[in-house]
Amino acid sequence: MNTKLNKSDWIILAIVFGTTIILGCFDYYRENNKLIEYIIDFPASTILSIIVILIFIQKIVPAFLVKRKNYFLFFIASLLLLTLVGTLDNVIGRYSAGGNLSSIKNTLSYLNDGLYNAVDMIGLPLGILLIKKFYEGQQELLETQKQQKENELKLLRSQINPHFLFNNLNTLDSLIDSNPTKAKEYINKLSLIYRYLIKTKDAEVMELASEIEFAENYIFLIKTRFGNDYEFVIEKNISLVDKFIPTGALQSLLENVVKHNKSDGKNIIKTSILINEGWLIITNSKATLQSKEESFGTGLNNLRARYKLLSNEKIQVHNMDKKFEVFIPIIKLQG
Repeated sequence: MNTKLNKSDWIILAIVFGTTIILGCFDYYRENNKLIEYIIDFPASTILSIIVILIFIQKIVPAFLVKRKNYFLFFIASLLLLTLVGTLDNVIGRYSAGGNLSSIKNTLSYLNDGLYNAVDMIGLPLGILLIKKFYEGQQELLETQKQQKENELKLLRSQINPHFLFNNLNTLDSLIDSNPTKAKEYINKLSLIYRYLIKTKDAEVMELASEIEFAENYIFLIKTRFGNDYEFVIEKNISLVDKFIPTGALQSLLENVVKHNKSDGKNIIKTSILINEGWLIITNSKATLQSKEESFGTGLNNLRARYKLLSNEKIQVHNMDKKFEVFIPIIKLQG
């Protein structure tokens, strides 16, 4: 909780004490109090109340509730402070009315009256301020959590496979001599991919249609690089409008297919991307010859972490004998 009073806090106190003083003036008028009592009592009560409020917010609450979480000491300290200030206010009022302390017959009863007086003086403004401070603290916490979430997402998005460009440049180098026409097409697809990566580098989610278009370009690079070792089919059974997935999710899943499955030259690695209501399912056949390429990419753990930050849904992974399936939830943004 922020222990400093801001501008809006002082405005609230001014309204509360201003209203209290006006109502108090009506009471004093009905009771035919002297002018000196107006001049002394109201400023004294207001100053004492503000002092107590500052002590509560800046000292007592942080010391006993925030740091120690000792509710007993908080109660005792509050009781003593309220009794002291309420009694002091009563003494000031007694002297402003022309009285003195000699007329007090029961000290304990007088202290008890002081406690009740302090509760009347301070209870309402202090309660309003504490509630306000609590909700301001909750709002700050939500903002902090939101910023932390955005930072985590950006960190996860930044973990793109660093050898992606290196592999594509090697493929392009070989194409320039062997098939210049294909090399030009390859450069075009590669530029579209990097344009997309730059455009979406800070985006948490992207439209499913855009991600599918990106995947088609990415698949072209894979097939150009590996020839007929891989086969891809995309089935769209629903409209892609107003549907989203984490940015780069398909790239990560396609990377995994190539990374963990190397064709033996006889058996094609077949991969299907199926889009149903609520799910995008990517299924690939498993190669008998496993790739030994070291994993640098975001991977499934990265995708799980991103979904944990973006949605209540979780990805599903089914690792079977002859095929590998990943179900990723389709995200519908709240309007």
